Amino acid sequence: MKLFKFLLVVIFGVQFMIAQDISGSLLLEKSIKYHDPSNQWDTFSGEFDIVMEMPDNPKRLSHITINLPDEFFKVIATRDTTVTEYTLDKGHCSISLNGKTDLSKAELFSNNLSCERAKMYKNYYTYLYGLPMKLKDKGTNISETVEQKMFRGKEYLVLKVMYDEAVGNDIWYFYFNPETFAMEVYQFFKTDEKGNIKPNSGEFIILTETETIHQIKIPKVRAWYYNKDDSYLATDILKTE
Repeated sequence: MKLFKFLLVVIFGVQFMIAQDISGSLLLEKSIKYHDPSNQWDTFSGEFDIVMEMPDNPKRLSHITINLPDEFFKVIATRDTTVTEYTLDKGHCSISLNGKTDLSKAELFSNNLSCERAKMYKNYYTYLYGLPMKLKDKGTNISETVEQKMFRGKEYLVLKVMYDEAVGNDIWYFYFNPETFAMEVYQFFKTDEKGNIKPNSGEFIILTETETIHQIKIPKVRAWYYNKDDSYLATDILKTE
């Protein structure tokens, strides 16, 4: 028992020293090296499927195409018998609903379809599935102070990230495995008019399993929860076949 306690002290002591010695920018570089060791993200061109599961709702299947060099993005989402398709090709937007492209303003409005929504999906998928590499983007402000935190019984190195006002007002925290530097959790909070965190706002996302696409290690399962009460929101499952 004494030996076990001694080992725990040594392990946590080493992790504490790592947190003290590593800067935020170095932690990010180490995580990027783990997830994208061959620097493939900037030239990423690929396709994958995402199954979204939500309580009391039918599953939604989204087929995503991202081609960063050609500035091309497409998402085809299927839920029940409804199929929506958004395409952004070098900024040009096109929308279809169940195969129909000549949609009236009334049809667009009643189905909540718009080019603004297409851009939102592009930003959403390229951001989340491009992490942690996307934290190198312009307008992203990395805290150089790395924290050591326990989250759901596991120790993490935590990176605080804020954004220029033009990018967003949310405050994000990224949780990294202290041994592999894999990104395993992220969390965001809304802020008030003074820039202070609203404690009961936002969500946290737990990442499990990994898929490798074009040599990039991408989290396979993302389970979303509300910060305010830990209640479950949804799960996204990445599929490559």
